[in-house]
Amino acid sequence: MESTSNQLLKLLLPEGVFEWFDVTDSSRTEDVLSVTLTEKNIPPLDSEDKGKHFESKGFKEITVTDFPIRGRRVLLTFRRRYWQVEGKNELLKRAITICADGTTLEKEFASFLKEDGGRESGLAEFYRRVSEDPAS
Repeated sequence: MESTSNQLLKLLLPEGVFEWFDVTDSSRTEDVLSVTLTEKNIPPLDSEDKGKHFESKGFKEITVTDFPIRGRRVLLTFRRRYWQVEGKNELLKRAITICADGTTLEKEFASFLKEDGGRESGLAEFYRRVSEDPAS
């Protein structure tokens, strides 16, 4: 049976994220809620690569901004895994769309802001306030 905390995370994090990622870290400051998700070690299988050995070759981190929670900016850091297939030089990664094109915003959040435009809900203005770099 799934834990209550995992059920809650599935409600808060982008849909489908647990199919390919595990939550590996989280922290909270006065202004920011940060969650780190690490891609599972499940290589993308191409029909020509079946039966070959895959080796994980490390990660590339991508940080995106998601819907604010409780007045805090939410940063999701996705640790994307790269693999090397036996007998090939190039590295493979799974085709997972994490952020909206041309942004560092989670795709659902970017769509919401685009549709809302901050006209009635004030969310766009709130986002501007919570997304400012706390160091500035």
